[in-house]
Amino acid sequence: MNSFQLAMRVLRVDRRTRTSAILTAVGVAVATSLVLLLASLPGATQARSQRAIWQDIHSYYSSSGEAQRPAPLLMAANKDYSGDREITRVDIAQTGTSPMLSLPPGIPKLPGPGEAVVSPALGKLIQSTPSAQLGDRFGKLVDSLGPDSLMYPEQLVAIVGHTPESMPRSAQAADGFPDKEAKPDPLLELLAWVGVIVLLVPSLVLVASSARLTAARREVRMAALRLAGATPGQVTKIVAGETALSAIVGALLGILVAPALQGLSTFVPWGGGTWLASDFSLSLGSTIAVAVAIPLLVVFAGVLGIRRVLKTPLFAASAHARKPLHWWRLLAVPVSGAFFLFAVSQENGNLGMVMFGLFLLVASAAIIGPWVTSAVGGTFVRVWRKPASLLAGRRLRDDPKSAYRATAGVVLAVFTGSMALTLLPSFESMAGGGRTFKDEVLYADADVAQAQQVVDKTNATLARNGITEKAVAVGQVYLASGEMRSDGSQSLNRAFVMTCEDAVKLLRVNIGGSCQPGPAIYSSYKIDPAQFRVTGKWNEAGVPFAANIPAHTFPQSEKDTYSTIVIDPALVPAGVKPENVDVVVPTTPSNGEVVRTALVGAAPGQEVGSRGLHLIGQQQELGDLRRVTVIGLIAAGVLAGCSAAVATAGSVMDRRRTFGALIAAGTPVRVLARALRMEAALPAMVATIGAGVVGIGVGMGLYSMVEKDPVVLSPWLLAPVVLGIGVALLGASVSTPALKRVQSEPLADE
Repeated sequence: MNSFQLAMRVLRVDRRTRTSAILTAVGVAVATSLVLLLASLPGATQARSQRAIWQDIHSYYSSSGEAQRPAPLLMAANKDYSGDREITRVDIAQTGTSPMLSLPPGIPKLPGPGEAVVSPALGKLIQSTPSAQLGDRFGKLVDSLGPDSLMYPEQLVAIVGHTPESMPRSAQAADGFPDKEAKPDPLLELLAWVGVIVLLVPSLVLVASSARLTAARREVRMAALRLAGATPGQVTKIVAGETALSAIVGALLGILVAPALQGLSTFVPWGGGTWLASDFSLSLGSTIAVAVAIPLLVVFAGVLGIRRVLKTPLFAASAHARKPLHWWRLLAVPVSGAFFLFAVSQENGNLGMVMFGLFLLVASAAIIGPWVTSAVGGTFVRVWRKPASLLAGRRLRDDPKSAYRATAGVVLAVFTGSMALTLLPSFESMAGGGRTFKDEVLYADADVAQAQQVVDKTNATLARNGITEKAVAVGQVYLASGEMRSDGSQSLNRAFVMTCEDAVKLLRVNIGGSCQPGPAIYSSYKIDPAQFRVTGKWNEAGVPFAANIPAHTFPQSEKDTYSTIVIDPALVPAGVKPENVDVVVPTTPSNGEVVRTALVGAAPGQEVGSRGLHLIGQQQELGDLRRVTVIGLIAAGVLAGCSAAVATAGSVMDRRRTFGALIAAGTPVRVLARALRMEAALPAMVATIGAGVVGIGVGMGLYSMVEKDPVVLSPWLLAPVVLGIGVALLGASVSTPALKRVQSEPLADE
């Protein structure tokens, strides 16, 4: 009889081994499906980006300068908005130099001047919205984009046709549509790798806890085989066969479940929209690698668990005194933490090194955790004298590795939660900024020569729609001070060219009560105009102000507007022309979309923005982070609770003979149940606090890779620790039913 046949016979005749095998298979299925999902995320973002690569203006290329001929296309891509919904707008003009252009999948045709091809979602929105608020921006709708050209199904996209003459000077010349390979979303790729590390380990803990349900019985069975003459190799093959059977079934089940999990993931928004089911595809080689690697890890762990049986016979093993854990285990966290700190502190941090450092920190919990558990048990044995406390303390002290198993998943969940709650408030603190214009003010870049024409067209459209707000051209110049350096650089301050009255309506500075009669310079700090020169370009020396120009100050408001300077147009020296000009229009909540439509029509190919929409975009990104963080924490918490419950049940089954004898001797079940709950709660209380501290440190390290400002620490950092202890206690609640089952079974069974 080979090892596989023997494993099948054990499963048929032993109910508890069968239960353990089923739970092990479920744990392997969970781990396999999670890893397959997370491993497919980078490819999913790449698939989305590949479909929409034609929407990225930076992906276009033209060799017209080399070939001495005009490019067949002029392109401009920017963001538009309807309310707070983002519209990707691609303005295009055909020069007629290339009659045959290869179109990307999903684009049926290119629109001519005054025409547009839009996505189905945008077409429905245009039909349900007054034309002055949306439709007039695009012209005549002549066709619809297919799903192969959209990043996500509900994306709002428009291709708007123009004549070459009406395109802005900043338009990109292109020989055709891009055919290069897109790159995955770096943020989601990072989150996917973090998810693999922080969710795979709790899954494997669940597998290990399930396998330990019959650990004591397996030890007895394997030791009996050793005494009967079986070699260590034969015993190892038997254990590997038992474990491999459930692990392989679990891996196959995980492969079958993964598509359903990926299907659910298509409904989770990211970057403004959901996903196509085809996005979550993983290569056959990667799928096989995952399906093989996880069962191998499980088999290796199962074989490692019987190493004591291989060396000692049954009764020696039973009487064998476990050696105390060495102090060197305490070095695991400092050493792995030092490596992680080194990885994140590099100038150009290598993602692989950072993830490896994170993995070492997660793995170090399994090394230091049992030592902490033993120390907690020893403390309670010395200090407390109540029966439940003594029973719990002796268990923690004498068998800390088994006792820590119920806490391992909870510790990792707390670590993940603390890391996330360190990063999220810090990222939220980075929100804000944007242009100096007020939130409700719309602005569009304009060529200096065309700025007044854009202003006139915009105001004419606004007047036709009965809107009293007026567009104005706001230039920007530089105030230079000191000597120009040899490389052409100099000390510069940017200044707006506008009247004080316009600044009150358009800028988010406290200039309202500071306006004085006549032209003047206004700033939030005192300046001497005689010390500055005015220039339209950063690398020009500039022209001095006229003598005796008045300069006034206004109270400082927001931190990012401190350096704002306003110069009346009448004071700009002759010959100085602003290099950058914005056409700016104030809006109200009732006319914002009409004003936007007017400005878009007057400045084709230019993005119309506002600080309010800039802040909305930031909140969308933060919302994506919050969403995936909550999903990850829920998954980690559920896995932690399940592993704690299974480990507690396994602890009872491992000690059925001991508990049966105690119950037979008159020990109340409630005392034993209280001891089991203390076994779970005591190490969880200490270990989760440590995990929370390490999680905060890791969060600070990851945040330092993107921002040098200090992190924001909130009181919510205590939540993972409190919830972790609660989850451990909840998992330990299965102890009472398990003990009652032991009480109902004959002690002679053992």
